[in-house]
Amino acid sequence: MSSEDTTHGAFPASSEEAGAPSSETVQSPIATQDPAPQPATAEPVEPAGALPAATTGPPPARPPAQPPVKRSSGRVSPWLIGLIALLLVVGSSAATYLITTIDDQPEVSADGTPAPGADDETQAEGVAPDELVPGEEPVADAAAVILPSVVQIQTGSGPNSGVGSGVIYDSNGLILTAAHVVSGQETVTVRFADGEQVEGTVVGGTAGADVAVVQVDRTGLPAAELALDDDPEVGQMAIAVGSPWGLQGTVTAGIISAVDQAIPQGGSARAVLQTDAAINPGNSGGPLVDREGRVIGINVSIFSLSGANDGVGFAVPIDIAHDIAERVVAGEEIQSAYLGVSLGVVETGQAGALVEEVTPGTGAAEAGLQPGDLVVSIDGVPVQSGGDLAAQIQTHQPGDSVDLEVVRDGAPSTISVTLGERPVNLG
Repeated sequence: MSSEDTTHGAFPASSEEAGAPSSETVQSPIATQDPAPQPATAEPVEPAGALPAATTGPPPARPPAQPPVKRSSGRVSPWLIGLIALLLVVGSSAATYLITTIDDQPEVSADGTPAPGADDETQAEGVAPDELVPGEEPVADAAAVILPSVVQIQTGSGPNSGVGSGVIYDSNGLILTAAHVVSGQETVTVRFADGEQVEGTVVGGTAGADVAVVQVDRTGLPAAELALDDDPEVGQMAIAVGSPWGLQGTVTAGIISAVDQAIPQGGSARAVLQTDAAINPGNSGGPLVDREGRVIGINVSIFSLSGANDGVGFAVPIDIAHDIAERVVAGEEIQSAYLGVSLGVVETGQAGALVEEVTPGTGAAEAGLQPGDLVVSIDGVPVQSGGDLAAQIQTHQPGDSVDLEVVRDGAPSTISVTLGERPVNLG
């Protein structure tokens, strides 16, 4: 198991195991200062009520002259006098009945059907037609569900202090966070959503997956619901919650931009969720949730040339994070799986992970993998590069068996491999 947390700074290029190309800087720093905002530039807007431009052409024709209207002699017909007298005798009740009867008639369109929006009962109750109903503000609904379970994690003091985030996943005081947030710490300060602060103990974690567990001496805490065994989909809503720049309880929203995205990790790679929901320094360790407020990932890093959000953030899938947390709490050693191959880059032709070398004595060698084999899927998950294969291997444990779909000399076949333990010297 590697002790190096490579989410800070650039990932080194390596052909060992992953064969993944080098990447630009991927960061998840814990910053203490928010960059100054830049003024926005307004686009010119046409003044409201501006008159349309004049058009050229012949003047409109004059309408034909109308014959003069014959004026009345000014006399009032006897029948009209009688009607007025009748109304005065009957009183206002008849007039009221007449007006009410007319007003109560529903509006109709040209085809005789009720006119759209002609709902007198709704209007009488004073309900606006565009009044919001539950579900029309999914981000607000999800935030209301998850916010009580999100905590701020403070580490160190003075110039060595840092701020990150975490999420309560067990009501008996267990909190998921990112390993780099609590790296080198035995205790941290946990600040709950209501502002109360308590001491937390770092139970353990793994830098390879960037997952750690903190425990506080509390019971009955509001635990978040985890979307275990659910497969996030590209394009679905994603909401990030945490303490960017120390601003606790901040909510940002976007979508899942990619799933099973392979990003370099030491000499290997790891599979993560990618999102465009704004993630900044201090969000690390906080939850990424779906529209129901269920946790689908733990935010761990961003790709950025500026050090702040550029719309490319990464989260450890919750299935992986929860599995690691369970083993950490149980006191089990966290080990990384190992296939035992060196991978190259496919220049042309079918996409996949090209096997260049097979390490003797490994699961790959015992299963019969050969140089020149092209791995195109693992357990049914498509593989388009060496990074994809390496990232999928890291989701397994030593001793797991995986099925590799391999193309050899143009012929496809399936090879089952039992994974070993990744050597320490490979990081």
